[in-house]
Amino acid sequence: MIIFFQNIMSLTEHFCLKILDKCPDIQQLRRIHCRLIIAGNLASASHVALKLMKAYSECRQITVTRQLFDEFPQKDVVFFNVMIRSYVNNKLFERALHMYRSMNRIHIFPDHFTVPQVLKACSGSENLWVGLQTHVSVFKKGLHSNLYVGNGLITMYGKCNRLLEARKVFDEMPGRDVVSWNSLVAAYAQNGMFHDALEVCRTMVHSSSLKPNAGTMASLSPAVTCSTSSDNLIFMKEMFMNHARDSLVSWNVMIAVYVNNSMPADAVNLYLEMESCGVDPDSITVASVLPACGDLSALSLGRKIHEYVKRKRLLPNLTLENALIDMYAKCGSLHDARKVFDEMQTRDVVSWTSMVSAYGMTGDGQTAVTIFSDMQRSGLTPDSISFVPVLSACSHAGLLDQGKRFFKLMTDEYKIVPRLEHFACMVDLLGRSGRINEAYEFVKNMKMEPNDRIWGALLSACKVHSNTDIGLVAADHLFQLVPEQAGYYVLLSNIYAKAGRWKDVTTIRSSMKVKGVKKEPGVSNVELNNQVHSFLAGDQSHPQSKQIYEELDIIVGKMRELGYVPETDSALHDIEDEDKGNHLAVHSEKLAIVFVIINTEPFTPIRITKNLRVCEDCHIAAKLISKIAEREIILRDTNRFHHFKNGFCSCGDYW
Repeated sequence: MIIFFQNIMSLTEHFCLKILDKCPDIQQLRRIHCRLIIAGNLASASHVALKLMKAYSECRQITVTRQLFDEFPQKDVVFFNVMIRSYVNNKLFERALHMYRSMNRIHIFPDHFTVPQVLKACSGSENLWVGLQTHVSVFKKGLHSNLYVGNGLITMYGKCNRLLEARKVFDEMPGRDVVSWNSLVAAYAQNGMFHDALEVCRTMVHSSSLKPNAGTMASLSPAVTCSTSSDNLIFMKEMFMNHARDSLVSWNVMIAVYVNNSMPADAVNLYLEMESCGVDPDSITVASVLPACGDLSALSLGRKIHEYVKRKRLLPNLTLENALIDMYAKCGSLHDARKVFDEMQTRDVVSWTSMVSAYGMTGDGQTAVTIFSDMQRSGLTPDSISFVPVLSACSHAGLLDQGKRFFKLMTDEYKIVPRLEHFACMVDLLGRSGRINEAYEFVKNMKMEPNDRIWGALLSACKVHSNTDIGLVAADHLFQLVPEQAGYYVLLSNIYAKAGRWKDVTTIRSSMKVKGVKKEPGVSNVELNNQVHSFLAGDQSHPQSKQIYEELDIIVGKMRELGYVPETDSALHDIEDEDKGNHLAVHSEKLAIVFVIINTEPFTPIRITKNLRVCEDCHIAAKLISKIAEREIILRDTNRFHHFKNGFCSCGDYW
């Protein structure tokens, strides 16, 4: 009978341990724990106690893990290793280091499993002092040749900004794996030494038998994210295509790299390719690609991603919800942005600021101001970034007094020191209100040196209100600050042309040619069936070019019947390579608008994004086309949104 009972207990223990190996949930884990206590041998079976400790740690029940540790009478190095790893995995780095020190005090010596975990704790807490002590101990105990110890030392020194030591450990390692290379790449990238990070990665690819993996992509991403070198981007893409496409991490990194390097079309195309490859996006993927959808006004794709988010139950998630608001706002869909905002369980300053910006960009300054006030009443404190969109909203809506009040509120009540962005908004606010002299005095009285955005806002106001004298002053500063930016030459040229000073217009043209200044080609993007189509002025490369130009001729004829006369001043002094040999009628915005008209059902809204400021002729044309085609046209340029409907624009013809 006794033997039979012992066998039953043994079977119970065996069954429980098998379940523990499968990482049970917390409720199941507690039931197993009770059964093992009833079995009566938990206090003496070290392998059972260790498995329970690991299981509780994975369930983030670190208090119970520590209780099991404390209650076991005969603890060896394995118990300390499990407890230290439990603390590290739960990001309790200081407790892990305290446990490490306590094992030394009772003369339990660390082994090659202990040291890597201790080094992780040093990395997580950036505790260089303990890291250095551990490195000395490693040499004394002969563990310096251990691969995992070496990798841990590289990571620790990298996190503590000791790159010479990290490189020395790497160079002296008798053997390296892909983690060793990734750790060194990450060490350089985390400390802003992007060139070195890329060079290490290139060396790994060309001179090592090891192949990059998702960890390499993640380690290298800060270097390429902050890089504007096309060679670096090409290298990253090749590495992704050839070595690292089997991991969701790699896809996420590559999408983020494209987004952060202002390549939204590439980011969206990669996301679509990811879907076609059967790789399921996660919340990181979605948060990365949504800004790209917004940049391209890819509303259909953005809505499709939103449906995926709801289907996968990724909400509530503050980061995702903020990204959705921003995407809808950039696509000009205020209704969708507001719906996401209203359904949020919690909101932060970013959520409120995004909504303020959304209304401000469309010219609804009064609603933007109301939302900003609602944010204040909600108990959140606006930060310096929050004041930029509300000041801009006041500017676009001509709310001079309210804009001045918000600037005073920011400086006097919230004690926020104005930044250049706030000053630029105030100059724009005064300039749009026709207070050119007041705007100029404001610039002269600034306590910091004005930048090109501030002088540019003043120059734009001078163009609208035909103030040549102050316009020349602003232009002179701009040509000194950013002599390569063609847009400011064009603005000054516009001022001269408006005043009939054609000789000065010619001088500006000549100056641009001598200095080699070229205006960035205008590109208009439009989405159709989840695909983004891009147009340049006079573009003949699109498969439907013949149909587009035929339809455009018909529409221009109808525009002329309504009194349309091309804005020839724009053609005369808007000096762009894209316009050479082309008529105003084939500017990129017009081509994009007609493309949507011939490919969609009547009354379907048209959404376009342009990388430059919309010209006066295209603005006039869009108003007329919205009336002729009975279409709402939502066009976002670098300044703001233009909602064209029934022959009118939301900007009031001032942008």
